[in-house]
Amino acid sequence: QVQLVESGGGLVQAGGSLRLSCAASGRTFSSYGLGWFRQAPGKEREFVGGISRNGDNMYYEDSVKGRFTISRDNAKSTVDLQMNSLKPEDTAIYYCNLGYTYWGRGTQVTVSS
Repeated sequence: QVQLVESGGGLVQAGGSLRLSCAASGRTFSSYGLGWFRQAPGKEREFVGGISRNGDNMYYEDSVKGRFTISRDNAKSTVDLQMNSLKPEDTAIYYCNLGYTYWGRGTQVTVSS
């Protein structure tokens, strides 16, 4: 069984930065692609960005390109999401995903205007 635990959420003013982290246990971490998703109140969960198994390829949703950066450390079984130039519309619960199968419980990010 896989466990994913997100951390690093919080309240930040528009233009600020946050770094989310997701720690995984229970599986061969490096065998899976990883992703971050988010869900705002009243909206469906949406893809934010993803990273390939070896970390060579990253993918981002258009609205976060140039502001968010995904990285992973296979030795530590962690994946991070660095979020810069945050906007109020980035407010959501952010979820870590492993292999499009396993989910963490999420961490709240709130960006005030």
